Amino acid sequence: MSYADNPYRAPLGDFAAMAAVDERTSFITRTYLHLAGAVTLFVALEAVLLQTAVPETMLNMLGRSQYSWLIVLGLFMVVSMIAGNWARSAVNPATQYMGLGLYVVAEAVIFLPLLYIAQQMDAMRGTNIIQSAAVATLGLFGLMTAAVFITRKDFSFLRTFLIFGSLAAMGFIVVAILFHIAIGPILIYAMIALACGYILYDTSNVLHHYRIGQHVAASLALFASLALLFWYILQLFMSRRD
Repeated sequence: MSYADNPYRAPLGDFAAMAAVDERTSFITRTYLHLAGAVTLFVALEAVLLQTAVPETMLNMLGRSQYSWLIVLGLFMVVSMIAGNWARSAVNPATQYMGLGLYVVAEAVIFLPLLYIAQQMDAMRGTNIIQSAAVATLGLFGLMTAAVFITRKDFSFLRTFLIFGSLAAMGFIVVAILFHIAIGPILIYAMIALACGYILYDTSNVLHHYRIGQHVAASLALFASLALLFWYILQLFMSRRD
């Protein structure tokens, strides 16, 4: 997500990369504080929801039809677009926060069945898949973030690759759902690589392409990439056999 995706035009010179050092530092700090807040909200929602009957109900609903997951993914994409537009609002800061909050809630809902299954696997195996996957995700996210901040490289050239990679992945996932094809380790590793590409892209946008005041939109983009990485690392850990 970059300024090219933004529906409004702020005055020239407001790019974080062109701003004064104190303004740029403040923008980056606020972006990552909002990211931390989004992650905290996500964890809190999952901790509460996993103690209810909601995950089992969702799994039962999803198991009734092969089209159920397609419907859920379609709804998630629609909600994501709405949340992104709200988060990029230049008019009302409250709308920006509503967008970020809506996206976090949507991610929490779509993650719930997978986390519930992982939780059940932990109970049977005596492992801690969720915690291990979370640590691995944060570690890899930290490495990608450090690479961008240290090199100061602009990874906006990845945009075309990420778009086509995402479309190809979505097409394969739809086919896998329709024809009951298991998602193998090759696709999981490919999706982890794609998520890392998004992290590089979104992090470099924070340094080079967002404008001062777009910290909510920037944090949403980073959270989306982090969630994508966690989704597939969690699946990777779940596929391992002890």
